[in-house]
Amino acid sequence: MSSELRLKKLRGSGGYVMATVTDEQQMKGNLGGPDLFLAPIGRLDADKITKHFCNTCEKEFEGSPKIEFENPNEEVAENLILAERGQYICESCNASIAEYREFKKPNEEGEVGSAKPLDPNATTDKPLIQENPTLAEATQPTVEATQPTVEATQPTVEATQPSSSASVSSIEGRMVVDENANKIGTAKQVGIDGNTQSMVLVITKNDGTEGSIPWASIKKVGEVILLGKPEETVDVEPGKCSECGFINKEGSKFCEECGSKMQ
Repeated sequence: MSSELRLKKLRGSGGYVMATVTDEQQMKGNLGGPDLFLAPIGRLDADKITKHFCNTCEKEFEGSPKIEFENPNEEVAENLILAERGQYICESCNASIAEYREFKKPNEEGEVGSAKPLDPNATTDKPLIQENPTLAEATQPTVEATQPTVEATQPTVEATQPSSSASVSSIEGRMVVDENANKIGTAKQVGIDGNTQSMVLVITKNDGTEGSIPWASIKKVGEVILLGKPEETVDVEPGKCSECGFINKEGSKFCEECGSKMQ
């Protein structure tokens, strides 16, 4: 594999950077589409970044953004350690351009085991996937017993709010992006749809509300979670270009990425 450095655009949820990267770093940043992403690559040397663009400022700046990071060395699952997490921050307005997380396996030959629950006091008698009761029945037994009509008429609402005792911390906090490289939210936990009994990914959307995505719509899980064609569970974001999918400032008349007229 060539060690030659090439200048590439690396996207984040709040902008992008132009940086010289190796072939190996390009492979890490490629999630299956035409764009390259910062999150899977992790922390770059500041002298490798020539300029950065901030979506909040709507402006390109020379040089590297600020890079802040910490090393929690936190065990998130058996044989899986969160070694580092950090973010690229705009020098002008301090908005986040991109976030990343780096994980390590203490035993490289071993498999990753069960994830640690978010709540250390959580009991283990409520597994995430249950054979008989639906998710709504497991989390709201009182409502089920006294108001069966509510359970029958609102399965979708109940299915998108799984119990916190069943959360999976190894996937929590990972950025969720659609096939157009746009951030649509942050992973919260995995759950079961009470209506279809199928697995779903519960996310916190960009507007702070919760939603769920069928697991079958997830194309790849890495440092970020890449979706295939999104289903109706994810609302279209304001300012999204219908041609290239770039998220523009609300009220923009033309896309700053491809120049197309906004709808």
